[in-house]
Amino acid sequence: MGTQGAYIIVVGNEKGGTGKSTIAMHVMVNLMNRGLRVGSIDLDARQATLTRYVENRQLFITRQHMNLPMPVHESVVASDPYATGMALEEDLQRLDDCVNRMRAVCDILLIDTPGSDHYLSRLGHTYADTLLTPLNDSLIDLDVLARVNPETMRVRCPSYYSEMIWQIRKQRAIDDGASISWVVMRNRLSQINTRNKRDIDNILIELAPRIGFHLAAGLSERVIYREMFLRGLTLLDLREGGAGVSLNMSHVAARQELRALVQALGLPLQTQRTT
Repeated sequence: MGTQGAYIIVVGNEKGGTGKSTIAMHVMVNLMNRGLRVGSIDLDARQATLTRYVENRQLFITRQHMNLPMPVHESVVASDPYATGMALEEDLQRLDDCVNRMRAVCDILLIDTPGSDHYLSRLGHTYADTLLTPLNDSLIDLDVLARVNPETMRVRCPSYYSEMIWQIRKQRAIDDGASISWVVMRNRLSQINTRNKRDIDNILIELAPRIGFHLAAGLSERVIYREMFLRGLTLLDLREGGAGVSLNMSHVAARQELRALVQALGLPLQTQRTT
């Protein structure tokens, strides 16, 4: 566990639509299935996708009388998108209070951040022990990490988001001597080996040591992820004949991808409780 309680995972990317909330829920269920006490904080007040996912899960459990693990969940809503002065300080204090409450009762705390440059998102990143950045397998989405020369397909320079993470990591080292592990994962991977896929692979391999992240294999594109949202379920909840979904080989492969992703995070799972 972290030095002040729960180990904190921040799911962050300034670009929306990368699957942060879906990945967050699947990671949480994986960890809860291991016997860990998991908490989550939703900082994306506008979309609140993770909050709705958790609410849908609770409704499904209640209606179906099923015994599924649930995280401790809270959301922190900005008083004003452009808050300054006292309002800004109050928002930041509310987030800090929320994190401290969760740290006291959880083994792992996951913070889901907005897909935009927002002051709560920036502050949320500073709590990370591990930062997980999902990236759609697209050259458009890659722009959040780096500027790429279109002629040579080589990295020209890091992006604003990468620069922000560098600054946060530097300040964290100064403040308490701690380091932030950064994991970038590719999401919605095509099953076909296209030129685009190979280009992104080469760019990320070049970029990883340059800006200091670990590259996880990521998750393939599968419709089932979107289908589970309204019931608050994940692929890890499904059993043969359960929840109205029949398992197939694609689902089994997807669950293996999810387990590999959690392993790639390198979390301190010695916090697992014996029950």
